[in-house]
Amino acid sequence: MFTADQTQSLQKNTLTWLENSSSVSPDNISDIRDVLRFHEHRYYVLNDPLISDAEYDMIFKKLELFEKNHPESITKDSPTQRVGAALIKDFPKRQHLVPMLSLENSYDENDLRDWDRKVKEGSGLDEVEYTLEPKFDGASISLIYEDDMLLRGVTRGDGETGDDITPNVFQIRSIPLSAGFSKYNIQQIEIRGEILMSKSSFKKYNEGLMEEGLPPLANPRNAAAGSLRIKDPKIVAQRNLEGFLYHVSFIQSDEQKQETTIKTHHDMLNMLWNLGFRSPKNELRCLKGIDAVIREINEFESKRDDLPYEIDGMVIKVNNLDLQDKLGMTAHHPRWAMAFKFKARQATTKLLDVEFQVGRTGAVTPVAKLEPVGVGGVTVSSISIHNQDYIKEKDLKIGDRVLIERSGDVIPQIVKSLSEWRTGAEKEISFPSTCPVCNEQLFKPENEAVWRCVNAGCSAQVVEKIIHFASKDAMDIRSLGEANVRKFYSLGLLKSIPAIYELKEEDLRGLEGFGSKSIQNLLDAIEKSKQQPLHRLIYALGIRYVGETTAKTLAQHIHQITDLAQKDIESLQQIEDVGTKVANSIYEFFRHHDNLEMISQLKTLGLKLEAEPQSNSSGHLGGSTFLFTGTLNKLKRSEAEAMVEGAGGKLVSGVSSKLNYLVAGEDAGSKLEKAKKISSIKIISEEEFLSMLSASL
Repeated sequence: MFTADQTQSLQKNTLTWLENSSSVSPDNISDIRDVLRFHEHRYYVLNDPLISDAEYDMIFKKLELFEKNHPESITKDSPTQRVGAALIKDFPKRQHLVPMLSLENSYDENDLRDWDRKVKEGSGLDEVEYTLEPKFDGASISLIYEDDMLLRGVTRGDGETGDDITPNVFQIRSIPLSAGFSKYNIQQIEIRGEILMSKSSFKKYNEGLMEEGLPPLANPRNAAAGSLRIKDPKIVAQRNLEGFLYHVSFIQSDEQKQETTIKTHHDMLNMLWNLGFRSPKNELRCLKGIDAVIREINEFESKRDDLPYEIDGMVIKVNNLDLQDKLGMTAHHPRWAMAFKFKARQATTKLLDVEFQVGRTGAVTPVAKLEPVGVGGVTVSSISIHNQDYIKEKDLKIGDRVLIERSGDVIPQIVKSLSEWRTGAEKEISFPSTCPVCNEQLFKPENEAVWRCVNAGCSAQVVEKIIHFASKDAMDIRSLGEANVRKFYSLGLLKSIPAIYELKEEDLRGLEGFGSKSIQNLLDAIEKSKQQPLHRLIYALGIRYVGETTAKTLAQHIHQITDLAQKDIESLQQIEDVGTKVANSIYEFFRHHDNLEMISQLKTLGLKLEAEPQSNSSGHLGGSTFLFTGTLNKLKRSEAEAMVEGAGGKLVSGVSSKLNYLVAGEDAGSKLEKAKKISSIKIISEEEFLSMLSASL
């Protein structure tokens, strides 16, 4: 999209806007817009940002302020116009310029060979050049540009007509609001593609849902499709959707000036990429003959889970555009393309029963017990069905035949009940009104979907809190896993978290599985946990919404844990990454007498409640940021991360321009691929990392 000269000029202009207090004027407004478009392209298309989010926002706000004071200066393709201010009342229907046909698809290599035979017969060729690209598992979209401007975005709908979701498409920053189609003498163009949510964004989105007590979505496709139908564009803008464009279905141009350089599908994707669109150009393969296609498909399927996006197959197309026209289409699908679907990750089974489990926060979760079935490489016999609303929404009954799905490492989900299979013997799922463990009345907080047991003494909650406290990522008390916690609780040895530190040898002597050595190992692990850093203790307390990262952030802003009890909600929100919901949860936790009493007991029992001195930023790795991916051979991940912090370095959670070193172990996946696209990141091996550390000794 940008030449080397343009890039150099825009980088220079960026510094101009960052380093001085220049204001926007009619003379330079096009310059600031070009700078913002350039950085949008670097961030959202190339995954290679050159400035921080804060710096981008600073430039953006200058333009926004000028346009607010001079509304006559606003253009349709201004970067400020992505943010919709009003709710969409309804989605109007729009007819596609060209029908959006489905692709013929198959799971069988023999079908591909038969299709190849038909293509060769229709073309009169002995061998055909094909392209191969991922079949993205997202929501289909059709975009129309006129005179280089994005006119509208429409869903697939019934193939003839779809919903006009243009305000929402404007929120997807990898889709340009304007593009230089006029360079190719194109006046109007219709482009097809897919709206996606990456695996990492999907994981973060689901974590947010579960924090709210809402059921997670089964797959990124549902998340993307659902986001596009939200009627508030501002919410859509927060979903971090991405657009991949892979097909041009219609072109209107000046025939006397028409360029003849675009002769293949490969050329078409290059054109889209060069104009600033995310196309599967980098994943595209051009291959001679169907045998080469099949070999490449098998290779792609083997690394399917390493890709940053969900794909459910591969799309094979005839590369030559004239040959595509010659082969034509049926009423349902083009003859020049075919989709090969990967092995199914869905299965059907029977819902045998529902059990209700109580978590450490009192949340009552129904769990479906299923006839065991293999799906996505694992055998599934239990699936969380989240809450009462979820059961109603899915219309689930005991005895139902249900469709389940498991994608990659995503938790299996029930997609739907298959009511057509019902015999009349199915039973309604009766949600309890009292706690299934302690029999106390359940309570559902306002604006939440989850019923909770509010009895802090409920044995299920107590046990789950102790399990969490002793877990690997919390206080890491080896030999005090879930089974032993439940065993000790049932024997009356462990009725609270402080009781862990009151266990004695005589309490354990004679218990099955506990000889003198295993008893000593457990007592040593309990004693050792007293010296865990403060952030682990904060996480171990099980404060709602406070995960490991937030716990580390909190520990960096206090001297001792009781400081949190002195902070009000407003001061808690001043801490980085602590929002209203988290601040309220922390505040409420430290208002409860029982929690304060527990912390006091832990202090009396010898636990360290004070923060450690901050890492020495002047250490050998001071000022450098690190991220680990893949499998390390010589170190555990936790050991390597501790070494970084001990040498003054800092850990980051994801790949961005803020990362200095990516340490790549075996089977490194999407993080490695993303890091390769950012020139400022240095990718090193485990051996090189160890060499860096040894150099400081």
